[in-house]
Amino acid sequence: MPIKILGIETSCDETAAGVVVDGQTLLSNVISSQVDLHAKYGGVVPELASRQHVRDLIPVLEQAASDSGFGLEDMDAIAVTYGPGLAGSLITGVNAAKAISYSLGIPLLGVNHLEGHIYASWLSKGNLEDDPGFPLACLVASGGHTDLLLMEGHGRYKLVGRTRDDAAGEAFDKAARILGLGFPGGPEIQRVSAGATGEETLPRAWMKDTLDFSFSGIKTALLHIAQDRGLYPYPEDGVDQERLVCELAAAFQESVVDVISAKLVDMAAKYKVKGLVLGGGVTANSRLREEIIKRSPLPVIIPPPILCTDNGAMIAACGYFQYQRGDDTPMDIDVNPGLPLG
Repeated sequence: MPIKILGIETSCDETAAGVVVDGQTLLSNVISSQVDLHAKYGGVVPELASRQHVRDLIPVLEQAASDSGFGLEDMDAIAVTYGPGLAGSLITGVNAAKAISYSLGIPLLGVNHLEGHIYASWLSKGNLEDDPGFPLACLVASGGHTDLLLMEGHGRYKLVGRTRDDAAGEAFDKAARILGLGFPGGPEIQRVSAGATGEETLPRAWMKDTLDFSFSGIKTALLHIAQDRGLYPYPEDGVDQERLVCELAAAFQESVVDVISAKLVDMAAKYKVKGLVLGGGVTANSRLREEIIKRSPLPVIIPPPILCTDNGAMIAACGYFQYQRGDDTPMDIDVNPGLPLG
């Protein structure tokens, strides 16, 4: 019998739910974004995010069930993100999942948000005929994390590289703020970079002899250049603002892409993996995707952009493999904002 899993994701500022069958077949994926709510603040305001999750979760759950062609009572289990993330946001999803699990008498599956991003790739691999097998080199790059993980099997991870300061997504947001662009920063920087000629360059933080990352220094370098060129904090008279923003945005993007893609490919060679898996909002960046594919001699599995950002379907996909292992979660589970993986 096919196993239907309902997934709930409320770790930050997206209220999301999705239904997945057997960990691969996507039946529904509903996302209510709070981007407009937080954009005027230049970042996510935790209290506002928590309140909006409370407003949005029931309609999102109902839509996800309706789009799947099934009712909540038809689900075999419910999976929910319990960390890492914002505590107030996580609580909303976890408490809703507990209520559904208890009322329907179906298993509760607590999912690590980072692991969910990895399993988004299972939804893009179709019937898994193109599955390269284990081990896999996994990149999870988002607003809060930039991690390299060795995936030795389902549920088995080893953390081999991480950011020592800003995550890549956080660095994109800060860079966009320096350049006077909108929030979230990643899509804005990608957008304005399209017309760049490559006249500007920024340094790379290679962190030699390690697979770790550092993005704080490049952000500071960008800030100093923007100040020196009269672009920040306010554009000075006579500054070709449009051209300079375009060139600096592209230079920042290239620096981040260069380091991430190089380190991921190096990791893959070092650990003799069979393929590369990408996940997290930063991996929706088209330059990063094309550069990793260009550099890697191994298969690269990347979800479509809608599955790179936070969504409930990836949580459902991950939950299926936990369900298959019998890893049910007790009802007294609490949220864990700093939950690690590997």
